[in-house]
Amino acid sequence: MKYAGVLIVLGLLIAGFSTYALLGPRQSVSVLSPITQVVERPLDKYTIETLTRRQGIAGNIMLDDAVATASGFTEWTFHYTSDGKKVTGLAHIPAGVTDTRKAPVIVQFRGYVERSAYAPGIGTKKSAEVFARNGYISLAPDFLGYGGSDNPEDDVFEERFQTYLAALDLLASVRSLSLADPSRVGIWAHSNGGQIALTILEITQGKYPTVLWAPVTRAFPYSILYYTDEAEDKGKALRKKLADFERDYDSDLYAMTNFLDRIKAPLQLHQGTADDAVPVRWNDEFVADLKKRNITIGYFLYPGADHNLQPSWNTVIARDIEFFTRYLKP
Repeated sequence: MKYAGVLIVLGLLIAGFSTYALLGPRQSVSVLSPITQVVERPLDKYTIETLTRRQGIAGNIMLDDAVATASGFTEWTFHYTSDGKKVTGLAHIPAGVTDTRKAPVIVQFRGYVERSAYAPGIGTKKSAEVFARNGYISLAPDFLGYGGSDNPEDDVFEERFQTYLAALDLLASVRSLSLADPSRVGIWAHSNGGQIALTILEITQGKYPTVLWAPVTRAFPYSILYYTDEAEDKGKALRKKLADFERDYDSDLYAMTNFLDRIKAPLQLHQGTADDAVPVRWNDEFVADLKKRNITIGYFLYPGADHNLQPSWNTVIARDIEFFTRYLKP
């Protein structure tokens, strides 16, 4: 019986060795270490941390058609590619700029506009003309779903996050424009465009001199919920989608207010006291928060001015020119 037991043990060892020889170590399966498959969810790639690893992907900015010529500049349509999608926009090129006499660039991010009311340049064209007359190239993207751009994804939150990709890739592509000096690039942003700009500054930690007009500076998703009463259904559908989003994702990972310490750029912020879209206290508190973090920002309040900084518009744009001249030296 003792020898029979030894033979059984030897038989098991030989069988195990034979199985190893046939299958090899890569095909052996351990019941103690099951394989866990990690499935990436569609919106995981848009967290601020993930976009920080991605950064902008440089492509080619193509000037398409000169649509207007005025004293001091020419207005062009342009397009580029972001994440495989075509994004169009409006460019203003100063007179006298050439491949050998390059100009600094101001990338402009507009605020929210209904698609049915949109035309290229809405929210940026007036300031772009002033910048161009002062020697700056202006590049204002339409964003996906606007102008001649491709459509965004159907998900309302992915559409929002795709604006970050469009902004990142445009900034990375400035070097492809032969008339532009990629070492001198600033950002101008209004309203929701301000939230985009601040998020981009956190993702890139770039030192782009940035001007903010009445920026939306509340945390996501409250920055969306605040405006839901403007919808026909008073925001019911969007709140349902938000509930689904927060069931699956951690909204803190998408909120620019949680990453303010990453901002390295000089900032200037303009706010009207009669603004009915962005409450003054939002930016009072935002500026105070930045100063606690030792982030330098110039803050200007305009008594009686609305969301578009009227009637103080001329004063505001003059301060912008002074600010950009200090950092970009056209």
